[in-house]
This record gives sequence, structure tokens and C-alpha cells, in this order.
Amino acid sequence: MAVPSPDLGTLLREGPFDAALRAAIRARGLSLDRLREHLHARGVSVTTATLSYWQSGRSRPERRDSVRGLRQLEAVLEVPAGALVALLGPPRARPRRTGVADIGHFWPDGGRIDAAVSDVDTRWDERLTRLSQHDVVSVGPGREELEFHSRQVLRAEADGPDRWVVILHLDEHDRPLPELRSLRGCHIGRSVHKPEDGLLVVELLFGRPLVRGETVLTEHTLVNRAPHPLATNYERKFRLPVREYVLEIRFSPTAVPAVCRRFAEQDGKPGEYTDVVPEAAAVHGVALGFGPGRYGFEWDWPAS
Repeated sequence: MAVPSPDLGTLLREGPFDAALRAAIRARGLSLDRLREHLHARGVSVTTATLSYWQSGRSRPERRDSVRGLRQLEAVLEVPAGALVALLGPPRARPRRTGVADIGHFWPDGGRIDAAVSDVDTRWDERLTRLSQHDVVSVGPGREELEFHSRQVLRAEADGPDRWVVILHLDEHDRPLPELRSLRGCHIGRSVHKPEDGLLVVELLFGRPLVRGETVLTEHTLVNRAPHPLATNYERKFRLPVREYVLEIRFSPTAVPAVCRRFAEQDGKPGEYTDVVPEAAAVHGVALGFGPGRYGFEWDWPAS
């Protein structure tokens, strides 16, 4: 005898998350394209591919902005507020200190991150101290993510470091990966491009190996390709500590959110949020002695 499938109410109470989401979408009778349009009208940028991954179980909305989007999706699907979010369970605890072998703990798709990083040389990561990091995020007049510019100062704690590894992970796996440009103090070594997983891993090679106590300054820019994604947040993950971190978000003067929220999370503790009002179409934050952890800004756009 065939066992009847659980109804929507049961799935919303007991899960699993992907089955409950599929049932809610089926009950609402909307295509993924229509759901995406409804979410966009609510200021949430989620692609149809991402929605497909969520309902198939390939990925889950674990990042802060993804969970916020899921709350809006609950309203569109007309299910009880918080029902789908509750099925995600508590966030994974972050380790206090990570080595090369467990870099993936800082990302939802940890196994894919570790596999990609295994193709580059990360042996010098813990022999380099990041003295300072300065990120500048540029948001265009259409509320789109244009580019991310990074400048950092590293100090060698042993003889031999000759590279630093950059890891970029996109939630939306159907977005084009950005292009690495405007390098200073470094050049590109080995790289791993996995657009199907939203992954870009690049070695930034110094001009020569460093000796203990020597510093190096590097700069690079990640430029997004069209169609540009809607900008709703930016965060930097630190798998190793940083002495000073400065983050700027520069908005177009014609498209500035009323309020941004700055957040900082480290050592697996709950994140701290602070409202920040943009001045001169920009916001910035400074963290000292930070990490491992995450630091960034998020914001909501007014309904069009």
C-alpha cells in the first residue's frame, strides 16, 4: 500500500525544509519566475536558480540576507511567518580558529569550498599576518553591485611566503563570476573558476618571497559583469584575524538607502547590529583586532 505524502501543514511543522518549500510553492501555484518577481518588488534579489536550489535541497538560505529573503518568501507563499525559517534550525557554529583543511566551515557549501581551495597553494596563510584590510564597494544608480576594491597590508611571520589566496562565493550560482582587475603589488597565479557553484579562488602572487618581518601591500578589484546583481549587502569573512579592517559602501547619489545596518560576528557568538545613516552617499565601518568571523553591512531598498 502506498504511503500518502505529508500535507503542507505537517511539512511546515516537521520539515524537511526543501520538501516544505516545494509543497508551499505548489500550493501557491506560482512559477519560480513569478516568485522572483514578487520578491524583487519587495526589495529582495533572488534568482530563479537559487529558488530551484532551495526547493531541491541542493543549497539552503544560510547567509543573513538569504534568510531575510526567505522571510519575504513566506509572505508571498502565504504560509505562517517564520515557519520555513524555523525548519533551517540554528546556524552552524563557527570554529574559533581554522587551519587550511577546514576553510570551508566559513561558507554554506563548505565541501565545495575545500575542494576548490585544494587546487591552489594555501600553505602560507597562517604565516602571514593581515595588518590591515580596506574594502570599497561601489553601488550604481540602478542599485546594482558594480565592483569591490580591496587593499591589504600583510606581514610575513616566517621566511618564504610568496602569495595570498582570495576566495569569492556567490549565493546565486547562475550569476557570472566577476573579473579580477587593477592588480597592484601582485599578479595572478593559479585560479579556480566554478560558476556552477558560484566559486572563484585566485592566488595573488607577490613579486618575490618575503623574509620574516617583511611587509607587502597588494590591491585588486573584482568587477561584476552584466547583468549586475541587486546590491543588498556586503560582508568579508575572516578565517584568520586582521589587525584593522575598514569597509566602505559607496552608493550612487541617486540611489541611497535611508538606513544601513552594520554587523559583526566572531568566535561563533551572535552578531551585533548597528543602524548607520549614510552621509554623502556612503557608509563605513572600522574593526580592530577582529576575527575569525564576519563583518559587513546590509540594507533594504524602498519599494519602487
